[in-house]
Amino acid sequence: MRKDIHPDYHAIDVKLTDGTVVQMKSTYGKEGDTLSLDIDPSVHPAWTGGSSRLMDTGGRVSKFKKKYEGLGF
Repeated sequence: MRKDIHPDYHAIDVKLTDGTVVQMKSTYGKEGDTLSLDIDPSVHPAWTGGSSRLMDTGGRVSKFKKKYEGLGF
């Protein structure tokens, strides 16, 4: 392995959306920095099972369904 080409791997604090702070190792920032997340595993549908409903604010879903209603959707 070549020397001095890899980023520094150190401990940082990761602040989740509910205010919980978890300590992890990362190459982000410097030792002891805090990374605040906008979306984290406790609220993202990919990790929670996708129980949230799709909001059709612009009518795009209904427009799509109407356009392709004869194809078995």
